[in-house]
Amino acid sequence: MKKKLLAITLCGIVFITGCGTKVKLKDGEEVVASLKDKQFTAEELFDVLKEKYGSTVLTDMVDSYIINKEIPKDKDYEESAKAQLASTKAYYEQYNYSWDTVLNYYGFKNDEEFLTSAIESAKREDIITNYLKKEITDDEIQKYYDEEIYGNYTVKHILIKPETAQDMTDDEKTEANENAKKKAEEAIEKLNDGASWSDVVKEYSDDDQTKEEDGVLPAFTNGDYVDSFFKATIALENESYTKEPVESTYGYHIIYRVSATDKPSLEDAKETCLEKIAANKLNNDANLAMDTWIKIREDYELSIADTTINENYKKSLNAKEES
Repeated sequence: MKKKLLAITLCGIVFITGCGTKVKLKDGEEVVASLKDKQFTAEELFDVLKEKYGSTVLTDMVDSYIINKEIPKDKDYEESAKAQLASTKAYYEQYNYSWDTVLNYYGFKNDEEFLTSAIESAKREDIITNYLKKEITDDEIQKYYDEEIYGNYTVKHILIKPETAQDMTDDEKTEANENAKKKAEEAIEKLNDGASWSDVVKEYSDDDQTKEEDGVLPAFTNGDYVDSFFKATIALENESYTKEPVESTYGYHIIYRVSATDKPSLEDAKETCLEKIAANKLNNDANLAMDTWIKIREDYELSIADTTINENYKKSLNAKEES
């Protein structure tokens, strides 16, 4: 969130946000401040503000127009923005920050301005994603479909978590991890010897949410769980379990594959492919979002008439390219 200090129009009017008075340029000689031997005119103020902030503020105005032109309705974004407001407020208040002080720091007068900014940011992300989706080729879609799209899988699991404590040394953490793995191997041995899955789940699993339900997890597909868990699942046949513990950030799993559905058709999966490909492109290129937004401005035929602001805008683009 960028702190907006002022807003400038290019039709000869300067607005200073906050408690100040609006100053209208007439002949350019209107005095806005004075010393005993010096007067400062509105024209001088405008020139300084334009040089320092004109490009940034103008592009904010342009971008806001584009965002609300592309996606005029806020309704689909309001709940997410409210959740963001609540989580941000809770984060700062846990450290005893005054929320009004935080809002002021980020340039917001009140919660409504925060929400407006959050909604515009979410809309901007969707506009960028939609722009990128239009550039994705059929070959890219086919490749992603072939390599990354799967059906849904239903599994049961037993989770064994390493013991943890805040004051544990690295050696103690390593030992706890090894003990958890040994415990998982012990559970697998019991399954191999004929123990029932239900009995082993109840004896060994540390997943309290699934323990009483035989370890059953909701159906999932590629991308829903960590790679190690998903790869182990697709390597199994139905009604079989992993013969080695599967490590994840949660601990060690024993996975029993219950069933799997066929992957959806390319037509049915196309939108998912587009969304995922666009997201991957953005994750892999830190500059892509801004580069795409610059293209969007160009598509709207942005033309900056003021020489000073135009030069500063071009300088900002060149600096981005060189960074």
